[in-house]
Amino acid sequence: MIRRLCLNFSLIAILALTPGACNLLAQGSPSLPRLTFTKTLKGSSPEYLELNIDTSGKGTYDSRKLDDPPEPRPLQISSSTVAQIFSLAESLGNFRSIDLNSRHKVANMGLKTLIYQSGSQVNKVQYNYTEIRSAQQLTELCEKIGNVLERISELEYAMKYDPLGLPQILRQIEEGLDENEFVDADLMFPALRKISANSRYMHLAQTRAQEIMQRVQEGK
Repeated sequence: MIRRLCLNFSLIAILALTPGACNLLAQGSPSLPRLTFTKTLKGSSPEYLELNIDTSGKGTYDSRKLDDPPEPRPLQISSSTVAQIFSLAESLGNFRSIDLNSRHKVANMGLKTLIYQSGSQVNKVQYNYTEIRSAQQLTELCEKIGNVLERISELEYAMKYDPLGLPQILRQIEEGLDENEFVDADLMFPALRKISANSRYMHLAQTRAQEIMQRVQEGK
């Protein structure tokens, strides 16, 4: 028993000292099926985004300029969203030997990549624009999760460096809710709670943060 405890503590110590260990842990179990969505579009904001989710809802999100180093952030999405993501992937054969790219000439809307991994199975497909409805739905779902994470980053930055800019960002979030641009919007709650509870921020920002949380809760 003592030996087993020592081994466990040794493993924890090794993980703590291993670069990237926290990111590895955040990515969830490698044995679970996993879906990765990336989008690359130079000149856009962000130029690159990557959403990585397993069937437990655990994963990472990264968005940045193409020349910047990766900085994935851990996240946990809802079970209902996980079910939608992997159901849509299954309807597309988990991207096995499928062509999603539209044959019509369209503008550059960003190179998108979908990867499904389960054990030794790895299926990958790339496309600029697709006319297949289930693929469109999966793309929209991933992008709407990304929209939420982008707003969280904006809120956290403004809370530290630009408190006077918070009301405008919160107004944009309200407009995003009007346009149904978000999936799992309650991921914003930790940041919104900090804003609503801190008198350092403008009363308008506090009020809008509270109203957004109430609106998201009522919309569930």
